[in-house]
Amino acid sequence: MLEREYPSGTQVRIVQQIERRGYITEAEVNGTVEYWEDKPTGSWFAHGKDDKLWLKRLKLKKADGELVLLVIDEQTLIEKIETQATASS
Repeated sequence: MLEREYPSGTQVRIVQQIERRGYITEAEVNGTVEYWEDKPTGSWFAHGKDDKLWLKRLKLKKADGELVLLVIDEQTLIEKIETQATASS
């Protein structure tokens, strides 16, 4: 589970691909993991838990204090950012 690999307090880089009318754009966000949650959408989805489509959401805190809520899917790239304290240990 991603929550175990990237617990609260872990610094990460998230890269998401966004497909738009025949081309793909990448969006990158760096920050510290605040929390993970599985949350249903307002959409109905057959055979989903409680007949809803559930999405994995990640809340990050960027270096400037901005909070970002991301929906994580199979194509999302997540990598840990090594800090100097971690790298020198």
